[in-house]
Amino acid sequence: MSDTYVTLHGWVGSDVTYRDPQGISVANFRVASTPRLKKEGKWVDGDTTWYSVTVWRHLAVNLRESVRKGDAVVVHGRLRTDTWKREDGETNSSLQIEATLVGHDLTRGTSRFTRTPRPEQRSESEVDAEAEALARAVPADLPGQVDSWGNVLAPGEEDRPDVDAA
Repeated sequence: MSDTYVTLHGWVGSDVTYRDPQGISVANFRVASTPRLKKEGKWVDGDTTWYSVTVWRHLAVNLRESVRKGDAVVVHGRLRTDTWKREDGETNSSLQIEATLVGHDLTRGTSRFTRTPRPEQRSESEVDAEAEALARAVPADLPGQVDSWGNVLAPGEEDRPDVDAA
């Protein structure tokens, strides 16, 4: 199955809503895009198309801090059509974009870029050393000697090679 990707520019037509259910950030907003058409030698506005945009994870956090209602934006992402039946039997549909990229449209104004801090990157050897230390840690409240699984040993079992001193 093929996905349809689109890139559009328009104006943010709603406040950005941000949620963090189960630790996964998600933001939603609406974009209005109105084409300019030449009719009878004059430029006129075409019909406005509205898109519902969803962004996930780190992009959602950055979007929450950067984009406001009325901003000119460029959106790139996967296009979907959501269709449903209303209570009166009529069928409605809306255009949904799961965005992978959102930015200000600099043909319409200016913006200032601020890089977000990257999470601390640790080397593989640092992670391995920490895991080894945690695996060998002996809780202070255990009496006597323990084996490598943390089981308390009976007297006389201390000479085993997998035993750590408490």
